[in-house]
Amino acid sequence: MNNSFTLDRRNGKIMGVCAGLSNRTGLDVTLIRIALVLLTLCALGPVGLVAYLLAGWLAEG
Repeated sequence: MNNSFTLDRRNGKIMGVCAGLSNRTGLDVTLIRIALVLLTLCALGPVGLVAYLLAGWLAEG
Protein backbone atom coordinates (compact mmCIF):
# COMPACT_ATOMS: atom_id res chain seq x y z
CA MET A 1 0.00 0.00 0.00
CA ASN A 2 1.26 3.46 -0.93
CA ASN A 3 1.74 6.07 1.84
CA SER A 4 0.80 9.14 -0.20
CA PHE A 5 -2.31 10.03 -2.17
CA THR A 6 -1.83 10.37 -5.90
CA LEU A 7 -4.28 10.46 -8.77
CA ASP A 8 -4.62 7.30 -10.83
CA ARG A 9 -5.46 8.66 -14.26
CA ARG A 10 -5.01 5.33 -16.03
CA ASN A 11 -7.75 3.62 -13.99
CA GLY A 12 -9.78 6.75 -13.28
CA LYS A 13 -13.01 7.84 -14.94
CA ILE A 14 -13.07 11.62 -14.47
CA MET A 15 -9.95 12.87 -12.70
CA GLY A 16 -8.65 9.68 -11.08
CA VAL A 17 -9.56 10.71 -7.52
CA CYS A 18 -11.58 7.59 -6.67
CA ALA A 19 -8.99 5.31 -8.28
CA GLY A 20 -6.27 7.08 -6.29
CA LEU A 21 -8.25 6.61 -3.06
CA SER A 22 -8.68 2.97 -3.98
CA ASN A 23 -4.93 2.54 -4.37
CA ARG A 24 -4.32 4.36 -1.08
CA THR A 25 -6.86 2.41 1.02
CA GLY A 26 -6.89 -0.97 -0.73
CA LEU A 27 -10.69 -0.87 -1.19
CA ASP A 28 -12.41 -1.68 -4.45
CA VAL A 29 -12.74 1.41 -6.65
CA THR A 30 -16.40 0.62 -7.38
CA LEU A 31 -17.25 0.79 -3.67
CA ILE A 32 -15.53 4.16 -3.36
CA ARG A 33 -17.37 5.53 -6.41
CA ILE A 34 -20.76 4.34 -5.12
CA ALA A 35 -20.08 5.75 -1.65
CA LEU A 36 -19.02 9.10 -3.13
CA VAL A 37 -22.15 9.35 -5.28
CA LEU A 38 -24.45 8.37 -2.41
CA LEU A 39 -22.78 10.82 -0.01
CA THR A 40 -23.01 13.61 -2.55
CA LEU A 41 -26.66 12.97 -3.39
CA CYS A 42 -27.93 12.22 0.12
CA ALA A 43 -25.78 14.18 2.52
CA LEU A 44 -23.18 16.55 1.15
CA GLY A 45 -24.81 18.06 -1.91
CA PRO A 46 -22.62 20.53 -3.77
CA VAL A 47 -19.98 20.35 -1.03
CA GLY A 48 -19.17 16.79 -2.14
CA LEU A 49 -18.67 17.90 -5.72
CA VAL A 50 -16.45 20.80 -4.66
CA ALA A 51 -14.43 18.47 -2.37
CA TYR A 52 -13.94 16.01 -5.24
CA LEU A 53 -12.75 18.74 -7.60
CA LEU A 54 -10.52 20.23 -4.91
CA ALA A 55 -8.94 16.84 -4.18
CA GLY A 56 -8.21 16.36 -7.87
CA TRP A 57 -6.79 19.85 -8.19
CA LEU A 58 -4.58 19.61 -5.09
CA ALA A 59 -3.27 16.15 -5.95
CA GLU A 60 -2.40 17.35 -9.44
CA GLY A 61 0.41 19.62 -8.37
